[in-house]
Parts: sequence; structure tokens; C-alpha cells
Amino acid sequence: MSNSSKNDTFDAGRVGRLATLIAVGGFLFGFDASVISGVVGYISTDFSLTDLEIGLVVGAPTIGGLIGGVLSGFIADAIGRKRVLLGLGVLYLVSAVISALAPSYPTLVFARAIGGLAFASLSIAPMYIAEIAPEKRRGFYVSFNQFAIVLGFSAAYFANYALVSASQLESHWIHALAIDTLTWRWMLGLEIVPALVWLVALTRVPETPRWLALNNREAEAQQLLATLQEASVAEVTFEAIKRSGDETMGQLKKLKELVSPSLRVPFFIAISVGIVQQITGINAVFFYAPTIFEQSGVGTNAAFAQATVVGLTNVLFTVVAMVLIDRLGRKPLLIAGLAGIIVSMSLVSYGFGQATYTLTETSVSALEIDAKSKDNLRALSGTVFQSDVAFKEAVAAQIDPQVARNQESAIIASAISVNAVLVLAGILGFVASFAISLGPVMWVLFSEVFPNRIRGIAIGVATIFNSGASFLVQFLFPWQLNTFGTSTTFALFAFVGLLGLGLIWRLPETKGETLERLETKLA
Repeated sequence: MSNSSKNDTFDAGRVGRLATLIAVGGFLFGFDASVISGVVGYISTDFSLTDLEIGLVVGAPTIGGLIGGVLSGFIADAIGRKRVLLGLGVLYLVSAVISALAPSYPTLVFARAIGGLAFASLSIAPMYIAEIAPEKRRGFYVSFNQFAIVLGFSAAYFANYALVSASQLESHWIHALAIDTLTWRWMLGLEIVPALVWLVALTRVPETPRWLALNNREAEAQQLLATLQEASVAEVTFEAIKRSGDETMGQLKKLKELVSPSLRVPFFIAISVGIVQQITGINAVFFYAPTIFEQSGVGTNAAFAQATVVGLTNVLFTVVAMVLIDRLGRKPLLIAGLAGIIVSMSLVSYGFGQATYTLTETSVSALEIDAKSKDNLRALSGTVFQSDVAFKEAVAAQIDPQVARNQESAIIASAISVNAVLVLAGILGFVASFAISLGPVMWVLFSEVFPNRIRGIAIGVATIFNSGASFLVQFLFPWQLNTFGTSTTFALFAFVGLLGLGLIWRLPETKGETLERLETKLA
């Protein structure tokens, strides 16, 4: 390349290193999103929250994500991918600090909404990686972000379990650090460390060559491409970028193109996959994992322990997806994963549907509640309830509703008869099916199907639908459990998975195509 400097030599490992560093944003999302699963029980008691208030705490980041997803796309096209990522790093850090110190429920909701603005990293990070990666390995490298997300999920589950276990120890340092009394604040505060590390590391990454070329910085783009790809490939890539960006577009013109006929197919792909990814219930499982396992009667400690297994399963099968996504393609993984989701959710629904609930004199006596509540609960001894809703309503009618809520896990554990292994198998099957399909494939498709010149804005708009569906699932899940029951709730997830399979069946395959060829193919 004539415009390259003598230092612009191809570095075979640079794409991988940059993709890894950028993907730390995915880790932060995963940690931020799932750490709340351990916090829910504590704040429900401390702040005396209703079902919908709990749902708002859990879903607040998604509200921020709706705003951040749109704005970040416009801003990423205007000022570059790197600057946006730096801003998101600041938001993650600020959110973690305020969340850990939140003195009230409204403050906690506000702090988590700030963190939700940073959830735009879900779209900006894959965009960045897709724009530096060679097409033959693009799916693999973009999947780094999803792998980092599941690592964040798993890290949060393990951190929560470790803190819950530590809070029960009689140790001087536990008391000195207030881990026993401020457990949930420690859970939220741990995010400060990776957020700070990521923010510092981002100062050393370059802008993407595609953004540079489309913003009249062609010499810099060529020089950067020379370090990311072999000379012959870099030359071809640069020429393709120039052809795709010959038309300079202002923000208003980009908005008009978003609704043009040429983008109907890309938007159908993005919106379909984005909505289906969420309405199958993945964030209900990830964000409420301990709560779900408590419904099977295993108790609080075991519920947190089983949540760590969910995290490990997610990591393992995401690795499988990373290996297969550029071999089998995007569509086969989506179809196989959705089929697994339907079967797994049906299994969970059946397991809870077969459960019965019966209190006995012995089980009531063992509960750690006040004497009056025990006396009132004894009126239910020997009565067999066929559904969790009926049982919870009967308990709430006998004792103070707040006591019933605070002690729900223990009361259910003392009464339920259920095949907990079947429920656990169904949940793990669901997580595995999601991890090999909708989890990584959605973000790969988002980064592939839109034209270079409006990719940032288009992904931002598509993310609105994904985030909107995500918020509804998170916000309504506690209410669904207590209104419809666990079995019906998971049956609904299985049903929408079936509808999603019908949509996914119509999608075209995108593997092995350059971003520029895909632009022409999908127009």
C-alpha cells in the first residue's frame, strides 16, 4: 500500500487482541445484568418492594438501554466507535458506584437505568469487531462479545454465591467489611473493578478502518487495515469500503434511508431475531435464576449454587457456538437452538405443573418465623394444593403478606413436592439451546446485515425492539409467577418459542460474505 508507513506491518494476532479487549464491554453487561439476580431477595426485604417494583429494579437498565441503543448508533456514526465505547465505560463505572451506595429504591432504579445506557455496548462492540475482522472469521470474532457476556453472567452468579456463603460465616473480617449486613451492596459494587479496567484499556484501541474511510481519513484507514489483514486482502477490503461509502450521508438522510425499501429485508432479519431472542424468556432465567430455583423448593443457598451451574452451562455452549457459527452458518444454529428452547421450556412447565404443596405440623414448626405466623399456618396443615398460585394465596391469607414474601423460599421448600431434577434439567437445556443459537447469532447478524454507511444508526434502531422485548420480560416476570403460576409462565415461553421458529425459518444465510457483498445481496 503506497500510503502505508514502514511500521504498518500485518499482525496476525491483532484482530484477536482487539476483539478480546472490546468484548470486555460484553462482560460488564453480563455482570451488570445478572448480578441483580442475587440482589432481588435482599432489596425486596430492605425496601419492602411489590412484584412490579422488583420488576422495575431488574428492568431499569433495559429502559436506559432503549435510549442508549438509539443514541449510541447516531453518535457512533458521527464521532466514531471508539469514543462511544469510552463513554459507555464511564457510564458502567458511575452506575456501579451509585448502585452500591443507593440509599433508597428510587436511587437504585435511577443508578441501574444509568448502567442501562451503557448497555449500548451490546451493539457497538459487535459493530466494532465486525468492522476490523476478516469475513471468513467474522462470526468467530464477533462471538467474542457474546462469550464475554456469558462470562459476565457466570462471574456474577459465582460472586453472588460466594458473598451469600461468606455472609453466613462467623469471621472478624466478614463483620469488619460488613459483608454480612451489606451483602447486596457488595454484589453491586464488585462491578467497579472491571469497569475501571475496561475504561483505561479502551484508551489504547484504534478507531475502525471502515469508520475512518467513510469519514475522509482514508490514509489512516489504509494504515490500520495493513496491520489487521494481509496486504492483498487489505487492499481489496479498502476498495470495497470506498465503493460502499461513495455517497456521503448526513444524519437526516440516514434516517430516511432506514425506512427505504432496500432495508426491508435487513430490518426484518434484525427485528425478528431481536424480538425472538428475548420473548423466549432468557432474561427471566438469567436475571431471576435463584428465584426460579427457590420456586422448586431447594432453598436459598442451593438456589444460588444452582445459578452458578446455569452460568457454566452458558459459557460451555457459547464456546460450542463460536466453533460452529462460521462452519454450519447462522440459520442452522438458530433453528436447532429454538427447537431445544421449545422442548426445554415445555419440560420446565411440565415439572412445575406436576408439583403439589402440603404443609405439615413438623414443617411449620421448623420455619424461622414468629409464633403467631406459625399458629396461623397450622390451619393449612394437611391441605394439598395443586398449584403454586393457590398455595401462595392461602399462605398470604393466613399471615402478614410481607412475612409471606420475605419467607417465601423457606415456606415453599417446606411444602413442595416436585421433581427438582427435571426442572433443573429443563432450565439447563434452555440455557444451552439459547447459548448455541440466539445468544451469539443475533449480534453477529446485527453487525452483518446493514450497510456500512448507516450501520451504527440501523443497529441502534434494531436494538430498540430487542431491548423493548427484554424489558417486558424482566418487568412482568415476578408478576407472571404470582398471577399465572410457574407452570403456565414457562408454557407461554415455550409457545412464543414455537412462533419464533416460524419466523426464523424464513431468514437467509449470511456466513462467508463480506459486509459489502451482503449490502448488495440484501438490498
